[in-house]
This record gives sequence, structure tokens and C-alpha cells, in this order.
Amino acid sequence: MTPASVYTLFFSPTGTTARTADAIAAALARDTAQPAVSAPVRRIDLTHGAAAPVTLPPDAVAVIAVPVYGGHVPPLAAERMKQVRGTQTPAVIVAVYGNRAFEKAPAELAALAAAQGFRPVAAGAFIGEHSYSLPATPIAAGRPDADDLARAAAFGAAVRQKLASTKAGEAPATVDVRRLKAPATPLWPLLRFIVFALSYLRRQKRHPVVYLPAVNADLCTHCGRCAAVCPTEAIRRGDELHTDPDRCIRCCACVKGCPVGARTFDTPFAAALARNFGKRKPPVTLL
Repeated sequence: MTPASVYTLFFSPTGTTARTADAIAAALARDTAQPAVSAPVRRIDLTHGAAAPVTLPPDAVAVIAVPVYGGHVPPLAAERMKQVRGTQTPAVIVAVYGNRAFEKAPAELAALAAAQGFRPVAAGAFIGEHSYSLPATPIAAGRPDADDLARAAAFGAAVRQKLASTKAGEAPATVDVRRLKAPATPLWPLLRFIVFALSYLRRQKRHPVVYLPAVNADLCTHCGRCAAVCPTEAIRRGDELHTDPDRCIRCCACVKGCPVGARTFDTPFAAALARNFGKRKPPVTLL
């Protein structure tokens, strides 16, 4: 099978998932023997709203990518994906996580894609800078970097090769995404983080605290950038000093997107993640 077109279907509040998906898709679409006839790449961005209803044809390939939130597919991303369907369209399942663990997210995304009419033919888990990462508490800071994007491109090329090797009239073989093997985490940092998380949950049960991005009113210029990048409309233009707690998903797009550093997100998880998951993890893939 030679893809007639490649689609990236992604939810990416801070841009890391989009960059990874784009790198995979570009390589998947590229015919190295005839670059002039490479397949077109079309983007379906679910970050700021659901897509218009669309059904992708069986001769296309979809790169379906989401960030990992707490080991799962973000519910908002799953909801917005429901407008996009496949017709047994081959799909590449991509989870992007902040160097801790991807847990169930790739398998959940594969199940969702299959329910929408896609055939998961490959899967990968890639690293992106954690939403909570700050200069004082770096968590996979700057990723995906050049090496990550090169690996994403190599993965896309390998998927194209797999599809090309499929015999005429046959469907590409699917993969069991549950077999995607996570990189090892050193035991002591993992145990230390588990102890922290259990302690945090006990504190929250006794004294619940709602963590939201904070705004330094002296720095805020009311440029509206935070409202523009928020995927849930939790910030209103003209009222940038406030964040709706019922809408905020703690993606930190507003924090990373503020041009003057007026927004911060102070959560005890940032220091715990930076302390325990500083060792660089590589992308993992399944074909």
C-alpha cells in the first residue's frame, strides 16, 4: 500500500504533540525514490475544538496523536475525536508524555481509534516537555528535541515501509498496542514518587486544594495570548487575571504561552516529577 494522503489528527495545547505528529507524518508521506510525488499531508487540529465531521478513505493513513494526562488519553481529546471516522483506514497511534510514564494512554487511544473505524498498524510513545516543567523544575525540558524528531521521522519512514510491503488486496497487519513496552524507570526514584503521590492524595482527602494557574497582575499586559491558546476557553479575553476552575484542564498552555511570564502554575507535582524523572527516556515504537 502506498498512502494517497496522510492526515495528522492531534490534540496539542503546548505544541509538543503536534511537532511529533508532524515529523512522523512528513516522513510517512515522503516517497524517497520520487520526492516530487509524495503524498499530501493534511492536519486536523482538535486543540481548540472538535473537527467538522469527516470520514477518511481507506487509502489514506492517519497519525493520531495525543498528550498523556495522568496515564490516560485526555477526555477532551477523546470527545473531540468522535467527529472523525475511518473506513478501515490505517492509523499510527502516538502518545506523547512528560518522561514519567505513558501507562494506559496508547492502548486507550488505539481502542478509541478502532471504534471510529481505523486500523492501528503501528504505535509509538514519544517524550515531550511536561506541562508542569519550569526552569526551576525542568521535566523533559526542550523535548521533543532534534534527536526526538529524527526518531519520529525514522518511525514514520518505517511505517511507510511496512505499508509498502503489504501485498496488493490485503489490509496492513494491525498491532496490539498493549504490547508497547515502556522504557525502564530506576526503582528508587519510582518508589520515591509513589510515596509522594500517596501522601499527596491523603492530604487532598483531608484538605482539598484546587490548583490553578496564577497571574501576576503587575506583569500582565492583557494581550489576550493566554485566552487565545487555552483549549477550553477557561480564560476570557479582557479578563485575563482569572481562570475558570471548572474549565481548566491544567495543560499549562497559558503559562508556556504568556510572552511576559505573568502566568505560573504552582503544583507540588512539578518538583516531585523533576526530582524523580530526570533521566532521559527514549521513544519506543511498535510495528
